[in-house]
Amino acid sequence: MTKRKSDVRPKARISRRKMLETLGQAALAAGSVCLERRLSAAGQDAAPAVRPAGEPFFLTRGAVVVLSDLRTLDWPARAKRAGLSTLATHIFPHEVAAFVQRDEGQKFLAACRGLGLQVEHELHAMSDLLPRALFDKDPTMFPLTDKGDRVRDYNLCVHSPAALDVVAENAIKYTKILRATTSRYFYWIDDGRPMCRCPKCRGLSDSDQALLLEHHVLRAIRQVDPQAKLAHLAYARTLPPPTQIKPAAGIFLEFAPIERKYDVPFRQRELPGGGSLAHGRLLDALDANLAWFGRDGAQTLEYWLDLSRFSGWKRQNVKAIPWHDGVFRDDLRTYAERGVRHVTTFAAWVDGDYVKRFGDPPLEAYGAGFRPWRMENGRAVS
Repeated sequence: MTKRKSDVRPKARISRRKMLETLGQAALAAGSVCLERRLSAAGQDAAPAVRPAGEPFFLTRGAVVVLSDLRTLDWPARAKRAGLSTLATHIFPHEVAAFVQRDEGQKFLAACRGLGLQVEHELHAMSDLLPRALFDKDPTMFPLTDKGDRVRDYNLCVHSPAALDVVAENAIKYTKILRATTSRYFYWIDDGRPMCRCPKCRGLSDSDQALLLEHHVLRAIRQVDPQAKLAHLAYARTLPPPTQIKPAAGIFLEFAPIERKYDVPFRQRELPGGGSLAHGRLLDALDANLAWFGRDGAQTLEYWLDLSRFSGWKRQNVKAIPWHDGVFRDDLRTYAERGVRHVTTFAAWVDGDYVKRFGDPPLEAYGAGFRPWRMENGRAVS
Protein backbone atom coordinates (compact mmCIF):
# COMPACT_ATOMS: atom_id res chain seq x y z
CA MET A 1 0.00 0.00 0.00
CA THR A 2 0.82 4.74 -0.15
CA LYS A 3 4.07 2.29 1.48
CA ARG A 4 1.64 5.05 1.82
CA LYS A 5 3.18 4.19 4.63
CA SER A 6 4.87 1.04 3.97
CA ASP A 7 5.56 0.84 0.31
CA VAL A 8 8.00 -1.39 -1.41
CA ARG A 9 9.87 -0.29 -4.48
CA PRO A 10 11.36 -2.51 -7.13
CA LYS A 11 15.01 -1.98 -6.22
CA ALA A 12 14.87 -0.47 -2.76
CA ARG A 13 12.44 -1.58 -0.09
CA ILE A 14 11.08 1.80 0.94
CA SER A 15 8.18 2.19 3.33
CA ARG A 16 5.53 4.13 1.42
CA ARG A 17 3.49 4.38 4.59
CA LYS A 18 6.37 5.79 6.64
CA MET A 19 7.44 8.23 3.91
CA LEU A 20 3.94 9.65 3.51
CA GLU A 21 3.46 9.84 7.24
CA THR A 22 6.67 11.82 7.66
CA LEU A 23 6.41 14.02 4.58
CA GLY A 24 2.67 14.46 4.48
CA GLN A 25 2.22 15.98 7.93
CA ALA A 26 3.93 19.21 6.95
CA ALA A 27 1.72 19.48 3.89
CA LEU A 28 -1.37 18.87 6.00
CA ALA A 29 -0.46 21.72 8.29
CA ALA A 30 0.61 24.12 5.56
CA GLY A 31 -2.03 23.29 3.00
CA SER A 32 -5.22 24.24 4.83
CA VAL A 33 -6.66 26.28 1.96
CA CYS A 34 -10.32 27.20 2.19
CA LEU A 35 -12.04 23.89 1.52
CA GLU A 36 -15.46 25.46 1.80
CA ARG A 37 -14.84 27.68 -1.23
CA ARG A 38 -13.50 24.76 -3.26
CA LEU A 39 -16.34 22.42 -2.47
CA SER A 40 -19.19 24.92 -2.64
CA ALA A 41 -18.52 25.17 -6.37
CA ALA A 42 -18.40 21.40 -6.83
CA GLY A 43 -22.04 20.99 -7.70
CA GLN A 44 -21.93 23.84 -10.24
CA ASP A 45 -18.71 22.85 -11.99
CA ALA A 46 -19.32 19.15 -12.44
CA ALA A 47 -21.05 18.15 -15.66
CA PRO A 48 -22.45 14.63 -15.87
CA ALA A 49 -20.32 12.27 -17.93
CA VAL A 50 -21.94 10.95 -21.11
CA ARG A 51 -21.91 7.16 -21.11
CA PRO A 52 -23.23 4.53 -23.46
CA ALA A 53 -26.30 2.57 -22.39
CA GLY A 54 -25.88 -0.56 -20.31
CA GLU A 55 -24.01 -1.49 -17.18
CA PRO A 56 -20.41 -0.24 -16.83
CA PHE A 57 -18.00 -3.13 -16.56
CA PHE A 58 -15.78 -1.32 -14.05
CA LEU A 59 -17.96 -0.80 -10.98
CA THR A 60 -15.27 1.05 -9.06
CA ARG A 61 -13.43 3.75 -11.00
CA GLY A 62 -11.58 5.38 -8.17
CA ALA A 63 -8.81 7.54 -6.81
CA VAL A 64 -7.12 7.39 -3.40
CA VAL A 65 -5.98 10.74 -2.01
CA VAL A 66 -4.39 12.08 1.17
CA LEU A 67 -6.03 14.79 3.23
CA SER A 68 -3.76 17.61 2.07
CA ASP A 69 -4.93 16.90 -1.49
CA LEU A 70 -8.56 17.39 -0.42
CA ARG A 71 -7.72 20.64 1.34
CA THR A 72 -6.14 22.31 -1.67
CA LEU A 73 -7.89 20.87 -4.73
CA ASP A 74 -11.56 20.45 -5.68
CA TRP A 75 -11.29 16.68 -5.90
CA PRO A 76 -15.02 15.85 -5.79
CA ALA A 77 -15.84 18.12 -8.75
CA ARG A 78 -12.85 16.89 -10.73
CA ALA A 79 -13.64 13.24 -10.01
CA LYS A 80 -17.23 13.72 -11.14
CA ARG A 81 -16.20 15.45 -14.38
CA ALA A 82 -13.82 12.59 -15.11
CA GLY A 83 -16.59 10.04 -14.66
CA LEU A 84 -15.12 8.42 -11.56
CA SER A 85 -17.34 6.57 -9.14
CA THR A 86 -15.33 6.64 -5.93
CA LEU A 87 -12.94 8.74 -3.85
CA ALA A 88 -11.03 7.14 -0.99
CA THR A 89 -9.16 8.85 1.81
CA HIS A 90 -5.75 7.77 3.07
CA ILE A 91 -3.46 7.24 5.34
CA PHE A 92 -4.37 6.43 9.00
CA PRO A 93 -7.70 5.86 10.74
CA HIS A 94 -7.08 8.41 13.51
CA GLU A 95 -6.25 11.26 11.13
CA VAL A 96 -9.11 10.54 8.72
CA ALA A 97 -11.53 10.18 11.64
CA ALA A 98 -10.46 13.58 12.93
CA PHE A 99 -10.88 15.06 9.44
CA VAL A 100 -14.42 13.80 8.85
CA GLN A 101 -15.54 15.04 12.28
CA ARG A 102 -14.48 18.61 11.45
CA ASP A 103 -16.33 21.05 9.20
CA GLU A 104 -13.88 20.51 6.35
CA GLY A 105 -14.50 16.78 6.38
CA GLN A 106 -18.25 17.17 6.55
CA LYS A 107 -18.13 19.51 3.55
CA PHE A 108 -16.09 16.96 1.61
CA LEU A 109 -18.59 14.21 2.42
CA ALA A 110 -21.51 16.47 1.53
CA ALA A 111 -19.91 17.39 -1.80
CA CYS A 112 -19.40 13.72 -2.67
CA ARG A 113 -22.96 12.90 -1.63
CA GLY A 114 -24.35 15.73 -3.76
CA LEU A 115 -22.36 14.59 -6.78
CA GLY A 116 -23.24 10.91 -6.39
CA LEU A 117 -19.65 9.88 -5.56
CA GLN A 118 -18.97 6.95 -3.27
CA VAL A 119 -16.56 7.45 -0.36
CA GLU A 120 -14.23 4.80 1.03
CA HIS A 121 -11.20 4.87 3.33
CA GLU A 122 -8.03 2.92 2.46
CA LEU A 123 -6.05 2.83 5.67
CA HIS A 124 -2.80 1.67 7.19
CA ALA A 125 -4.54 0.61 10.35
CA MET A 126 -2.50 -1.59 12.67
CA SER A 127 -1.07 1.11 14.94
CA ASP A 128 -4.58 2.48 15.48
CA LEU A 129 -6.29 -0.89 15.85
CA LEU A 130 -3.61 -2.10 18.29
CA PRO A 131 -1.97 0.99 19.86
CA ARG A 132 1.76 0.50 20.26
CA ALA A 133 1.71 1.81 23.84
CA LEU A 134 0.00 -1.44 24.89
CA PHE A 135 3.33 -3.23 24.44
CA ASP A 136 4.33 -2.08 27.93
CA LYS A 137 1.21 -3.70 29.37
CA ASP A 138 1.29 -7.00 27.46
CA PRO A 139 4.14 -7.72 25.01
CA THR A 140 2.53 -11.04 24.00
CA MET A 141 -0.03 -9.10 21.96
CA PHE A 142 2.78 -8.13 19.59
CA PRO A 143 4.76 -10.21 17.07
CA LEU A 144 7.69 -12.42 17.90
CA THR A 145 10.63 -12.12 15.51
CA ASP A 146 12.70 -14.94 14.05
CA LYS A 147 15.29 -14.11 16.73
CA GLY A 148 12.77 -14.64 19.49
CA ASP A 149 12.21 -10.98 20.41
CA ARG A 150 8.83 -9.31 20.86
CA VAL A 151 8.62 -6.03 18.94
CA ARG A 152 6.13 -3.19 19.30
CA ASP A 153 6.88 -1.46 15.99
CA TYR A 154 4.54 -3.35 13.67
CA ASN A 155 1.64 -5.80 13.35
CA LEU A 156 0.54 -8.21 16.08
CA CYS A 157 0.32 -11.83 17.19
CA VAL A 158 -2.85 -13.20 15.60
CA HIS A 159 -3.03 -15.92 18.27
CA SER A 160 -3.25 -13.41 21.12
CA PRO A 161 -6.90 -13.22 22.28
CA ALA A 162 -6.12 -9.95 24.06
CA ALA A 163 -4.73 -8.39 20.89
CA LEU A 164 -7.70 -9.51 18.83
CA ASP A 165 -10.11 -8.08 21.39
CA VAL A 166 -8.42 -4.67 21.26
CA VAL A 167 -8.36 -4.76 17.46
CA ALA A 168 -12.06 -5.56 17.33
CA GLU A 169 -12.95 -2.77 19.75
CA ASN A 170 -11.01 -0.19 17.75
CA ALA A 171 -12.25 -1.46 14.39
CA ILE A 172 -15.80 -0.94 15.64
CA LYS A 173 -14.91 2.55 16.89
CA TYR A 174 -13.41 3.67 13.59
CA THR A 175 -16.09 2.05 11.46
CA LYS A 176 -18.75 4.04 13.30
CA ILE A 177 -16.93 7.23 12.27
CA LEU A 178 -15.64 6.16 8.85
CA ARG A 179 -18.65 4.50 7.25
CA ALA A 180 -17.96 3.51 3.65
CA THR A 181 -20.88 4.35 1.39
CA THR A 182 -20.10 1.13 -0.51
CA SER A 183 -19.76 -1.00 2.65
CA ARG A 184 -16.27 -1.89 1.37
CA TYR A 185 -13.63 -1.44 4.10
CA PHE A 186 -9.85 -1.36 4.03
CA TYR A 187 -7.99 -1.91 7.31
CA TRP A 188 -4.49 -2.95 6.27
CA ILE A 189 -1.73 -4.61 8.26
CA ASP A 190 1.73 -3.05 8.37
CA ASP A 191 2.58 -4.12 4.84
CA GLY A 192 6.22 -4.72 4.16
CA ARG A 193 6.78 -5.78 7.76
CA PRO A 194 6.70 -9.39 8.95
CA MET A 195 3.93 -10.99 10.91
CA CYS A 196 4.45 -13.12 14.03
CA ARG A 197 6.87 -16.05 14.40
CA CYS A 198 5.68 -17.41 17.74
CA PRO A 199 5.14 -21.20 17.97
CA LYS A 200 1.42 -20.84 17.16
CA CYS A 201 1.94 -18.43 14.25
CA ARG A 202 5.13 -19.63 12.61
CA GLY A 203 3.40 -22.40 10.67
CA LEU A 204 1.27 -19.82 8.87
CA SER A 205 2.47 -17.54 6.11
CA ASP A 206 2.11 -13.77 6.49
CA SER A 207 -0.81 -13.96 4.04
CA ASP A 208 -2.53 -16.66 6.12
CA GLN A 209 -2.00 -14.65 9.31
CA ALA A 210 -3.36 -11.51 7.64
CA LEU A 211 -6.46 -13.40 6.55
CA LEU A 212 -7.03 -14.75 10.08
CA LEU A 213 -6.92 -11.17 11.35
CA GLU A 214 -9.24 -9.98 8.58
CA HIS A 215 -11.86 -12.57 9.55
CA HIS A 216 -11.79 -11.19 13.09
CA VAL A 217 -12.04 -7.58 11.91
CA LEU A 218 -14.88 -8.42 9.53
CA ARG A 219 -16.94 -9.99 12.31
CA ALA A 220 -16.37 -6.88 14.41
CA ILE A 221 -17.25 -4.24 11.83
CA ARG A 222 -20.41 -6.10 10.82
CA GLN A 223 -21.75 -5.12 14.24
CA VAL A 224 -21.74 -1.58 12.82
CA ASP A 225 -22.40 -2.23 9.13
CA PRO A 226 -24.11 -5.61 8.59
CA GLN A 227 -23.30 -5.41 4.86
CA ALA A 228 -19.59 -4.80 5.46
CA LYS A 229 -17.00 -6.40 3.24
CA LEU A 230 -13.27 -6.27 4.00
CA ALA A 231 -10.22 -6.18 1.74
CA HIS A 232 -7.31 -8.58 1.88
CA LEU A 233 -4.34 -6.58 0.60
CA ALA A 234 -1.99 -8.61 -1.63
CA TYR A 235 1.18 -6.57 -1.50
CA ALA A 236 4.81 -6.98 -0.43
CA ARG A 237 4.96 -9.82 2.13
CA THR A 238 1.33 -10.73 1.49
CA LEU A 239 1.70 -10.79 -2.29
CA PRO A 240 1.57 -14.62 -2.40
CA PRO A 241 -1.91 -15.93 -1.64
CA PRO A 242 -2.66 -17.81 1.57
CA THR A 243 -2.21 -21.55 1.44
CA GLN A 244 -4.07 -22.75 4.54
CA ILE A 245 -6.79 -20.29 5.54
CA LYS A 246 -9.78 -20.01 3.21
CA PRO A 247 -11.46 -16.60 2.91
CA ALA A 248 -14.79 -16.18 4.64
CA ALA A 249 -17.73 -14.69 2.79
CA GLY A 250 -17.26 -10.94 2.73
CA ILE A 251 -13.49 -10.94 2.24
CA PHE A 252 -12.39 -9.62 -1.16
CA LEU A 253 -9.01 -9.33 -2.83
CA GLU A 254 -7.19 -6.03 -3.21
CA PHE A 255 -4.08 -6.33 -5.37
CA ALA A 256 -1.37 -3.62 -5.36
CA PRO A 257 1.44 -4.12 -7.93
CA ILE A 258 3.81 -1.40 -6.72
CA GLU A 259 6.89 -3.04 -8.23
CA ARG A 260 5.67 -2.73 -11.83
CA LYS A 261 6.75 -0.21 -14.47
CA TYR A 262 4.38 2.40 -15.88
CA ASP A 263 5.91 3.06 -19.29
CA VAL A 264 5.38 -0.59 -20.23
CA PRO A 265 2.03 -2.42 -20.28
CA PHE A 266 1.50 -4.65 -17.27
CA ARG A 267 0.88 -7.67 -19.49
CA GLN A 268 4.41 -7.37 -20.92
CA ARG A 269 6.61 -9.82 -19.04
CA GLU A 270 9.96 -8.98 -20.69
CA LEU A 271 11.66 -5.83 -21.91
CA PRO A 272 11.76 -5.44 -25.71
CA GLY A 273 15.57 -5.44 -25.78
CA GLY A 274 15.87 -8.37 -23.42
CA GLY A 275 15.83 -8.58 -19.67
CA SER A 276 13.07 -9.47 -17.27
CA LEU A 277 10.47 -7.30 -15.56
CA ALA A 278 8.69 -7.83 -12.28
CA HIS A 279 5.49 -8.01 -14.33
CA GLY A 280 5.49 -11.76 -14.85
CA ARG A 281 5.88 -12.51 -11.17
CA LEU A 282 3.20 -9.95 -10.28
CA LEU A 283 0.75 -11.26 -12.88
CA ASP A 284 1.26 -14.80 -11.63
CA ALA A 285 0.60 -13.57 -8.10
CA LEU A 286 -2.57 -11.81 -9.26
CA ASP A 287 -3.85 -14.96 -10.94
CA ALA A 288 -3.00 -17.09 -7.90
CA ASN A 289 -4.81 -14.67 -5.58
CA LEU A 290 -7.86 -14.56 -7.85
CA ALA A 291 -7.93 -18.36 -7.78
CA TRP A 292 -7.86 -18.31 -3.96
CA PHE A 293 -10.18 -15.37 -3.24
CA GLY A 294 -12.36 -15.42 -6.32
CA ARG A 295 -13.17 -12.54 -8.67
CA ASP A 296 -16.27 -11.33 -6.88
CA GLY A 297 -15.45 -7.88 -5.51
CA ALA A 298 -11.77 -8.13 -6.47
CA GLN A 299 -10.03 -4.76 -6.77
CA THR A 300 -6.73 -3.58 -8.11
CA LEU A 301 -5.02 -0.71 -6.32
CA GLU A 302 -2.80 0.89 -8.94
CA TYR A 303 -0.30 3.76 -9.08
CA TRP A 304 -0.99 5.40 -12.47
CA LEU A 305 -1.61 8.79 -10.83
CA ASP A 306 0.54 8.37 -7.74
CA LEU A 307 2.70 11.48 -7.74
CA SER A 308 4.29 10.50 -4.44
CA ARG A 309 5.60 7.26 -5.95
CA PHE A 310 6.84 8.92 -9.13
CA SER A 311 8.64 11.48 -6.94
CA GLY A 312 10.34 8.84 -4.82
CA TRP A 313 8.25 10.00 -1.84
CA LYS A 314 10.28 13.23 -1.67
CA ARG A 315 8.42 16.50 -2.03
CA GLN A 316 11.46 18.20 -3.56
CA ASN A 317 11.30 15.72 -6.45
CA VAL A 318 7.69 16.46 -7.44
CA LYS A 319 7.23 16.53 -11.22
CA ALA A 320 4.50 16.18 -13.80
CA ILE A 321 2.89 12.75 -13.72
CA PRO A 322 4.39 10.62 -16.53
CA TRP A 323 1.12 9.59 -18.14
CA HIS A 324 1.16 6.85 -20.81
CA ASP A 325 -2.39 6.58 -22.09
CA GLY A 326 -1.79 3.52 -24.25
CA VAL A 327 -0.22 1.67 -21.33
CA PHE A 328 -3.11 2.59 -19.06
CA ARG A 329 -5.75 1.43 -21.52
CA ASP A 330 -3.91 -1.83 -22.13
CA ASP A 331 -3.71 -2.33 -18.35
CA LEU A 332 -7.48 -1.96 -18.09
CA ARG A 333 -7.82 -4.71 -20.66
CA THR A 334 -5.47 -6.91 -18.61
CA TYR A 335 -7.70 -6.51 -15.58
CA ALA A 336 -10.96 -6.81 -17.54
CA GLU A 337 -9.80 -10.08 -19.07
CA ARG A 338 -9.37 -11.43 -15.53
CA GLY A 339 -12.81 -10.29 -14.41
CA VAL A 340 -11.54 -7.55 -12.07
CA ARG A 341 -14.36 -4.98 -11.96
CA HIS A 342 -13.06 -2.66 -9.23
CA VAL A 343 -10.12 -0.45 -10.18
CA THR A 344 -8.62 2.48 -8.31
CA THR A 345 -5.31 4.33 -8.23
CA PHE A 346 -3.33 6.22 -5.67
CA ALA A 347 -3.26 9.92 -6.54
CA ALA A 348 -1.30 11.15 -3.54
CA TRP A 349 0.13 14.68 -3.73
CA VAL A 350 -2.10 15.66 -6.66
CA ASP A 351 -3.11 18.91 -5.01
CA GLY A 352 -3.45 22.63 -5.59
CA ASP A 353 0.29 23.14 -5.78
CA TYR A 354 0.56 20.49 -8.48
CA VAL A 355 -2.02 22.28 -10.64
CA LYS A 356 -0.25 25.62 -10.20
CA ARG A 357 3.09 24.16 -11.27
CA PHE A 358 2.15 21.60 -13.93
CA GLY A 359 -1.45 22.21 -14.94
CA ASP A 360 -4.30 19.76 -14.69
CA PRO A 361 -3.41 16.16 -13.83
CA PRO A 362 -4.39 13.47 -16.37
CA LEU A 363 -7.58 12.74 -14.46
CA GLU A 364 -9.83 13.22 -17.49
CA ALA A 365 -7.71 10.75 -19.49
CA TYR A 366 -7.88 8.32 -16.59
CA GLY A 367 -11.67 8.51 -16.44
CA ALA A 368 -12.01 8.31 -20.23
CA GLY A 369 -10.23 4.96 -20.31
CA PHE A 370 -13.06 3.30 -18.40
CA ARG A 371 -15.92 4.59 -20.53
CA PRO A 372 -15.81 2.11 -23.44
CA TRP A 373 -16.01 -0.87 -21.11
CA ARG A 374 -19.45 -2.43 -20.62
CA MET A 375 -20.81 -5.67 -19.24
CA GLU A 376 -22.69 -7.63 -21.90
CA ASN A 377 -23.93 -11.19 -21.55
CA GLY A 378 -21.79 -11.68 -18.48
CA ARG A 379 -18.51 -10.58 -20.04
CA ALA A 380 -16.42 -7.44 -20.51
CA VAL A 381 -16.61 -5.72 -23.89
CA SER A 382 -15.21 -2.46 -25.18
